[in-house]
Amino acid sequence: MKLNEKAFALACAAAFAIVWVVCSALVMVMPDMMSSMTGNMLHTDWKSMGWHMSFIGVFIGGVLWALLMGITGWLIAKIYNMQSS
Repeated sequence: MKLNEKAFALACAAAFAIVWVVCSALVMVMPDMMSSMTGNMLHTDWKSMGWHMSFIGVFIGGVLWALLMGITGWLIAKIYNMQSS
């Protein structure tokens, strides 16, 4: 079975955009808790750094990450299709 590379890429980009929006909303609503959680996941102290978020930063970051995830999804589908032929 082959994957539709474009559809898979769009699905990956859309899924990541949704995760980005949810994560950004959580950071805006609960900055201390999210800072602590991020620090625990990355083995760093993020509380001392603090969050500096703007709407334009969230938007540009989301677009760039969704684009990167779309390209990654396309590459995964391409490699998968090469292996399954």
